Amino acid sequence: MEENENIIESLIERTTEYGKTSFELIKLKTLDKASDVVSSFIPNSIVAVFYLSFLLFCNLGLALWLGEILGTIYYGFFLLAVFYGVTGIFIHLFMHKWIKRIVGDNFIKQVLK
Repeated sequence: MEENENIIESLIERTTEYGKTSFELIKLKTLDKASDVVSSFIPNSIVAVFYLSFLLFCNLGLALWLGEILGTIYYGFFLLAVFYGVTGIFIHLFMHKWIKRIVGDNFIKQVLK
């Protein structure tokens, strides 16, 4: 009888250790995924800032150049604003679901990597 109690105690002890180890493993896997997502987000953000700065200055130059051609500087800015407004409406109406799917798929790939 006493031998059965020792076996049951040993089994309970091993089960408890297994549960603790599994919990620690889940925590470490979650930490790994979170650190991977954050660590890839920061360099991508830095590249995006430089890319957007490049585009900003190109657009300012283009707007000033178009304004000079049209005779009044602010006409160039209006022309560029109309272009980007029409492009934004086009993207929202026709490409919104496609872009959402691509971004979602890339995020899921990054998390499940």
